[in-house]
Amino acid sequence: MKAANSSPNSKTILPENEKQEAVQEPPMFGTTKIKSKTLSFIPLVFLIYFQVSGGPYGTESIVGSGGPFFAILGFLLFPVIWSIPEALVTAELATAFPGNGGFVIWTHQAFGPFWGFLVGFWKFLSAVINLSSYPVLCIDYIDPILPASFSHLPHYLVISVSTMLLSVLNFIGLPTVGYAAISLGVLSYLPFLVISVFAIPKIDPSNWAVLGQKGRKKEWPLFFNSLFWNLNCWDNVSTLVVEGVKKPSKTLPKAFLSAGLLTCLTSLIPMLAATGAMSLDLDDWVDGFYTVVAEKIVGKRFKKWVRMGAFLAGIGVYQSQLSSCSYQLSGMAELGLLPKLFGVRSKRFNTPWLGIMIPTVISVLVSYMNFRHVTSLVNVLNSLGMLVELSAFIWLRVKFPGVERPFKIPITKLRWLIAVLFIPFGFLVYVICVGTKIVYLVITVLTAVGIIWYFCMKIFQAAMWLDFNHVVKKLADYEDFGGYYERILK
Repeated sequence: MKAANSSPNSKTILPENEKQEAVQEPPMFGTTKIKSKTLSFIPLVFLIYFQVSGGPYGTESIVGSGGPFFAILGFLLFPVIWSIPEALVTAELATAFPGNGGFVIWTHQAFGPFWGFLVGFWKFLSAVINLSSYPVLCIDYIDPILPASFSHLPHYLVISVSTMLLSVLNFIGLPTVGYAAISLGVLSYLPFLVISVFAIPKIDPSNWAVLGQKGRKKEWPLFFNSLFWNLNCWDNVSTLVVEGVKKPSKTLPKAFLSAGLLTCLTSLIPMLAATGAMSLDLDDWVDGFYTVVAEKIVGKRFKKWVRMGAFLAGIGVYQSQLSSCSYQLSGMAELGLLPKLFGVRSKRFNTPWLGIMIPTVISVLVSYMNFRHVTSLVNVLNSLGMLVELSAFIWLRVKFPGVERPFKIPITKLRWLIAVLFIPFGFLVYVICVGTKIVYLVITVLTAVGIIWYFCMKIFQAAMWLDFNHVVKKLADYEDFGGYYERILK
């Protein structure tokens, strides 16, 4: 595509058809421009589904920590007070400020490059640490049904090889990952459909009203951390919009709505079936308990199918989250926040192969660590980033009120926007406050490393020791974001 003639400082707004072309063809600095294949609607829905949840696996601790009533209530209310606001904010900002950097672009535009980089750093760490847990979970789930010969292999070797294999689809491209997500989503959920059908004659609705267990205290931090972990990360899709979504202003809100309904229903249905059909001992409801539920409701042989379903769901979550990770790094390189090297593309598939390799290797290294606070660490890192993102959303409405927003939350008054986001803000603060001392220590050290890295990058850029894209100054002076892609693609 050839950009319209304009000076670097031009405020000219592109015609609608040219603007869409610019958004759909991201900058390929130092590489041949190859138009990426976009995702159709259903693959996009399943990609979002795995970004956010991936099914009922891992929701057992919500029942165990809060009881059936609060677990069911949580899956009914939490999407309204958290998931919908996060998805709407993502839809508005991803279509108004398009780019592979996603949330990095928003925070950079609102508060400058330092905060853009720091949010990108926090979110990347959150995603990579989260990624590291899925190959381990996959192996743990299928280990009992593997042939005996596999048990003699070193555990770290199995995890390393499986992690590398799980990354292969991302090298081929987003459409491949999207279509794989459909198959993985359907196959991983089939065991729960069977469990739910078999449970129907045994269901006692009064079990759903159980508030807790006598003599057992509720574990609210675990409850909210688990709920947050299973219904979060809608903003990760923002790093894929330019590469993979046609007409995002129309497609993205519909895809978010569909994925939201899919996420809630796929978690609620087996939860209602299992808690209604079984005698309740909340101490049993820990992660992995659905295999026991399958054995008691359907039969002993069915247990292995739930294990296999968990294995497939883990693959789906890993694939989708690795996609957003890799394009985030590519976007930060395009913005000049990282060296150009981080955005290098495969000549055959036009995928950011180095951006895929970096989180893959880091996740392998992290998976060797026996760290018991992974969920809390991931949630606190993500919450820090989300606090800045939601603040950026409010400030961008003030700073750039005239920017065209193809999709816009239909609230114009600033005070009402703040009121809508008040509960999400409060919940993020709560998640940060219930972190443990070790989590705070790890995040403090990692944040210090990130800040040092940022200033080292500035030194390297000024000294020209590494090759960077020089778009940060253009972004800093930007007042009409519609021309951003026109200028950097020129």
